[in-house]
Amino acid sequence: MADPKPPRPPLMSLDDALARLLSHAAPLPGADEASTFEADGRVLAQDLVAGLTVPPRDNSAMDGYAVRSADCAAADAVLQVAQRIPAGTVGQPLAAGTAARIFTGAPVPEGADAVVMQEDAEALPAEEGAQGLGRVRIRQVPAAGQHIRRAGEDVQAGSVVLQRGTRLTPQALGLAASIGFARLPLAPRPRVALLSTGDELVMPGDVPPEQMPPGAIYNSNRFFMRALLQRLGCEVQDLGLVPDRLDATLAALSAAAARNDVVITTGGVSVGEEDHVRAAVETLGTLELWSVAMKPGKPFAYGSIARQSSRRDAPSVGTPPVPPRQARGGMDVSTACHVCGLPGNPVSSFMTFMLLVRPFLLALQGAAALAPPSFEMRADFDLPRADRRREFLRVRCNAEGGLDLFPNQSSGVLTSTVWGDGVIDHPAGRTIARGDSVRFIPFAGWLA
Repeated sequence: MADPKPPRPPLMSLDDALARLLSHAAPLPGADEASTFEADGRVLAQDLVAGLTVPPRDNSAMDGYAVRSADCAAADAVLQVAQRIPAGTVGQPLAAGTAARIFTGAPVPEGADAVVMQEDAEALPAEEGAQGLGRVRIRQVPAAGQHIRRAGEDVQAGSVVLQRGTRLTPQALGLAASIGFARLPLAPRPRVALLSTGDELVMPGDVPPEQMPPGAIYNSNRFFMRALLQRLGCEVQDLGLVPDRLDATLAALSAAAARNDVVITTGGVSVGEEDHVRAAVETLGTLELWSVAMKPGKPFAYGSIARQSSRRDAPSVGTPPVPPRQARGGMDVSTACHVCGLPGNPVSSFMTFMLLVRPFLLALQGAAALAPPSFEMRADFDLPRADRRREFLRVRCNAEGGLDLFPNQSSGVLTSTVWGDGVIDHPAGRTIARGDSVRFIPFAGWLA
């Protein structure tokens, strides 16, 4: 009589799985540099320190007139316009009883303590026989300091404007440019190989819909996975489809691991006879975790495969070598390729990527912020049945400020991720009643 199979270990909680995964996410060695124009979405490798004050001098927030507020203590004061100061020009000290025609961004002249916008002033001709730029009537009494942007109110010289580990947004690029950075020090891009498994998969364009063989499906995972990786700043090597055979899976993983920092597979990580990714990782390296108590996305796997040192593994000039980090199986993970095995069902693949792979890839780049933003919102639906696993329910924001539930929460229904605005992070063992407060994670935060 054959020995019974050993019992499967209990499912790991999502929080424990993420913590274990991140414990292996040492930032990639080396450094990169790119034009500020090309750095959107990349992660800063060093603090950016301002070499100047922004703005460098008090300047006008309006087109109008720079004045001494004491000269305009009563409405309808008339002042001689003594000078004109466009942006980029420094005016002369403002004499008592005069005003300066000034434009947005122009330095406020010494002696002026307020700017009156042109809508609150009336330009008058010069008095007969007088020379100069005419006169101005100040219709409203100005308050000292009004419409003046103070020197350094944006940036102080010597301050850290953007911290190491910041993932750069378009507005952050503008801030970096405002203190003179044309190029930025960046974390290296993770090199990621993408593999799809499943003999049932067909690439769009290879077979028209009306000729699809029985049981065949189009490979949707490959398309959204590649886009997600590119949004995270990864260098993606798309290795296409791997046949559902152990020898083919072993060969594909071994070749991909030799040239990449991370290999991501979709499909082949469950317990079926045609699921070979888990066995291949155990054969080539170390399997660190498998099966997570989440829905959708239970059959997620992570491991590592040894590879030869690459040019990236060598420390840069002047940088002390980093001591090797050891995995639990004794493998030196500084010379190992990470392997993330995602489920084949598209929503499961999408959710495990967002919840586990995305923070892992950001951690490899040294990013400081790994978790997506979340908000407490009102559920406008009932969910009377509790699940044993932590669920991620696709929902959409409604006009009343609540959340509507997509009617079909199956892990194969990709339309739910397009219809929805995000997911509810719903704890195991709980129901939802209409009006309950729930934790909402918007897709926009993940996809930014």
